[in-house]
Amino acid sequence: MARTLLLDLDGTLVDTVPDLAAALNRLMRSRGLTVFSPEQVTAMVGDGVAVLVARAFAAHDRLPDDAALVDFVADYEDHVAVDSRLYPNVLPVLTSLVRDDWRLAVCTNNPEQAARRLLQAVGVLPLLCAVGGGDSFPVRKPDPAHLLATLARAAGTTDAALMVGDHHNDVVAARGAGIPSIFAGWGYGSAGMADGCAAFARDIAEAAAIANRLLPRPV
Repeated sequence: MARTLLLDLDGTLVDTVPDLAAALNRLMRSRGLTVFSPEQVTAMVGDGVAVLVARAFAAHDRLPDDAALVDFVADYEDHVAVDSRLYPNVLPVLTSLVRDDWRLAVCTNNPEQAARRLLQAVGVLPLLCAVGGGDSFPVRKPDPAHLLATLARAAGTTDAALMVGDHHNDVVAARGAGIPSIFAGWGYGSAGMADGCAAFARDIAEAAAIANRLLPRPV
């Protein structure tokens, strides 16, 4: 039985708010609008870049212009790994999981190309079997089909898979897919978003230990 660990990106593997906020604020300045603090941007992330841009304009009582999303995505892809950083111990923990025969896949609402560039820059991409972005399939989290399609890319099965993420979208999508989830308590989401998860982890090492307990390595 091949075990698969599906991983969220923003707020779970990488602190991406610095570069998301920088790109969003460049977009705001280009439209003559005031910028956002990192804390404000943190509260807006988790549902994909289209929703992020829409929320930013809504905060100014405006709708995005036709080019806003395209401009943001192009800018963010070019600056995706300037100040974004892995959370502590992510790389050694993921490396250990791969050595223990876990298949790793990232399921994120970020555009796939931007996600791949970031994952390559921080050294995680070579450890992954698959990446499912917000534009990889017709749906995205919290739709469980996003997780299931990413799982299929990784050649995994629902009876031997777990999801790790810091947002209620991760918990809801996993529950809909019939996959237990581990809430990433170190990320951007509030503790209330963990409702419905199988377990709560305080750091990536604890998440890995829980994963090995929930799905022990086959003898």
